[in-house]
Amino acid sequence: MTATEKEIEDRVRAAMRSDRRLGAGFRLARIEQAADGTLTLEGEVDNVAQKKIALERAAAVDGVAAIADRISVTPASTMGDREIRARLRDYFIQEPAFSDYAVRQLRIDEAIPAKEDYELLGGDPATARAQIDIEVRNGIVTLSGRVPGLASKRLAGVMAWWVPGARDVINGLAVEPPEDDAPIRIEEAVRLVLDRDPLVDDTQIRVGVRHRTVRLTGAVPSKAIRGMAERDAWCVFGVDDVVNEIVVAI
Repeated sequence: MTATEKEIEDRVRAAMRSDRRLGAGFRLARIEQAADGTLTLEGEVDNVAQKKIALERAAAVDGVAAIADRISVTPASTMGDREIRARLRDYFIQEPAFSDYAVRQLRIDEAIPAKEDYELLGGDPATARAQIDIEVRNGIVTLSGRVPGLASKRLAGVMAWWVPGARDVINGLAVEPPEDDAPIRIEEAVRLVLDRDPLVDDTQIRVGVRHRTVRLTGAVPSKAIRGMAERDAWCVFGVDDVVNEIVVAI
């Protein structure tokens, strides 16, 4: 017998509550199943890990054909879209891996919302090896354009999450030419991100990846760095779980 929409919604809620990483008190503002099997998830969660876990648990429920992701993350600090764009501009322009990329941002005329165009921040689109386009609306960062590898796509996405005011990151960067994904690709990206994070001392951190689960081991000098390393790994596109076995060496 086919489950009703209400039954599927209840199963999704139960699946989330049963996951120890989310906890029995975890709630989303809206879980709604449409007749075509599309499940809408909406609400604000504490971090990227909770967002990814909630999406994963919902997708595993029988009867869910697709998910409309409306989950945002509580920002670390309150920032307007203009400030978020400025931070992203600085991050991307200063990143050595993007030195031969063209970087543009969608310029929105607040007085005339329909008047939009792209502003070139750096590089020459005619000769650039790749292009990253930035759009920010209500704290949600959308990245589009093309990059030459999955590592670049993943690094750009994590850098967008580094902006304290970001509520969500939609990473629509196309990889050209297409590149097959594999655990080693994820491992390379996590290592690159940890190396680039100025707040993380990664000299004693080891990274292993099995399927889409990242395992972090090694030692760091503080709990704060241990937590930031885990957060960086969770922010990497394609990572489904993070096992943090880093010890704090005092």
